Formats: sequence, C-alpha cells, structure tokens
Amino acid sequence: MHKDNNTTRRKVLFVVPPKVHLLDINGPAHIFYEAKEYGADVDLHFVTPTIENKVTSSAGLIFSDLIHFSEFQLTDRDFIFVPGIYFSLLQNSHFIKNCTPFFEWLSIQNNKRVHICSVCTGTFLLGESGILERRSCTTHWKRLETFKKRYPKIDVKDNRLFVIDDNVYTSAGISSGIDLALYILEEKFGSKIAVDVAKEAVIYFRRGEFDPQLSIYLQYRNHLEERIHNAQEFIIQNIHRSFNISDIAEEVHMSSRNLTRLFKKTTGITIHLYTEKLRVEKALNLLSEKNKIELIADECGFKSVSQLRVVLNKYRKHLPDF
Repeated sequence: MHKDNNTTRRKVLFVVPPKVHLLDINGPAHIFYEAKEYGADVDLHFVTPTIENKVTSSAGLIFSDLIHFSEFQLTDRDFIFVPGIYFSLLQNSHFIKNCTPFFEWLSIQNNKRVHICSVCTGTFLLGESGILERRSCTTHWKRLETFKKRYPKIDVKDNRLFVIDDNVYTSAGISSGIDLALYILEEKFGSKIAVDVAKEAVIYFRRGEFDPQLSIYLQYRNHLEERIHNAQEFIIQNIHRSFNISDIAEEVHMSSRNLTRLFKKTTGITIHLYTEKLRVEKALNLLSEKNKIELIADECGFKSVSQLRVVLNKYRKHLPDF
C-alpha cells in the first residue's frame, strides 16, 4: 500500500490510461505542480487503471513506472483526475472489460466522497463506472450526442467548460481541464494561489463553469474568406476603442455595404453582434480577475459603465455584484 511521508497532504492522482491525450493529463498536472511550488499541501501521483505500468499516449510518448491504482487509500480531501483517451479505445469492449477493477475502485472512492474529475472523453470512463447516474456532467462537444445515447440516465450539459455535481467534476476537454484545475485551486486553497499559478503558467484568462466551450475568439472563424478574417482581426485588435463599420471597411479595402453583406454571409452573424460578443467575453474575463468596473468599461471599448452593465445583463442572468 502506498504511504505518504505526510498523511495530512492531499493526494492528487492522475490516471494514465492507454492512448491518453497528453494535454488532458499534463495540463491539470502542471497546474497542481505549480500549486505545490507555491506551497499547496498536495502530492502528485500517476497511476495506471490496468495491470500494465507502461503506457503509450495517443501522441506516442511513453509513460513508465506507473503505480497501480489499488495502492492508494484516499479520503474526501483527495482528488482523482481521469483524462481523455483515443476515442476508438472507448468503443473497445476488451479494454472496457480490463478496466472493470478500476471502475469498481472508482465507485468505492466516490462513496468515500473523494473528488473525482474527468477531462474530455474521460467522462466516458466515469460513465462506465456508474458514478454519473442521476448526475449532471459534460464532455467534449464532438462526443456529446454519442455520450447521451450511450448513457441515457446521465444528464449531459451542452456547451459547458466544466460541470460540478457534488464531489464529481467533469470538463469539456484539453484546455478546460486547466480551467477546472485552477477552479479547484481557488475553491480549496484560495484566490491568491490560483492567480499566482495562472500567472506562472502564463494563462491570461481564467474561465469559469458557465463559460462556453468555444471562445468567441475561435467561433465564426471556420471560413476561407481572407477579407473577413482581416476584418475580424481588426475588430479584435481594436476592441478597446470605439470604431465603426467604415473604419473596418477602410482597413480591408471594401465598401461598408459590401463588408456588411459579406461578413453576415460568411460568418452567419452581424459585425455589430460579433463585436459586442467580443467585448462581453473580454469584460467577463476582466471581471473574474476582480478589476475595477471603470477599467473594464474602458478596456472593452464601452462608452460608460452604464453601457457595460446593460450589455452584460443581456448575456448573463447571474452576474457577480459590481
């Protein structure tokens, strides 16, 4: 049985299945590593869910000398992270059968109220264990419909970065695992250490549970119209100041009328609404970092604090007081 030098320290177990997605596990692991460097009472461990202690990731990187999950005695202070893996493996009945002892162990940890967290398609492994029944969760946007059909008794939330249901935390994938790790740091160790770790990891925007899976900076960009890409870049780079359609049109060498028409045809959204969404996302990020409301209004190109309040209230029903 695995013993800690300091039994009061929180254990954070990172499960390393075959064909694991590297960022799903390395992202949260690095956040907790930095937290430990800043004094958080955590110890990191990397465990295998099967009998093999050597695992090849989906990218080909090999993990070795992994500890078997059964070596750990956990309490409600501890955490387990289950990352996403190559999706075809989740449809392999032989692999799922080999994980049966791990699923049984995970169910026992759930009953002990250990904090169990999944990243991306790791939610499928939690689903297989049975701990998500009659609970809410999320997974990668590309696998939501598959998850719903496979586990009809589980309440799956669309377009959420992460979902918390009692002691179980599920996240949408890749970078959202980092968001979830930072959220946990703030929840368990306080805002200061979460901010310090975010800065150390050069993470400028910390996203919360109700933020969408796809940032507005990534949405509406899945097209090949270079002039509209240039227009979007102009808007993003000048979001802190006031500008109009004529300014954008001049930048991309189009008439205002043609730009307005082509922007809507290409992206499915108007220039005004796209700009407003960008300003709202930036404002919410600055708000979450406890910036003064006057600075936020100025940084996001709003004419006044009053205008900022009106626009934010259009997009979010439950805003923190400001």
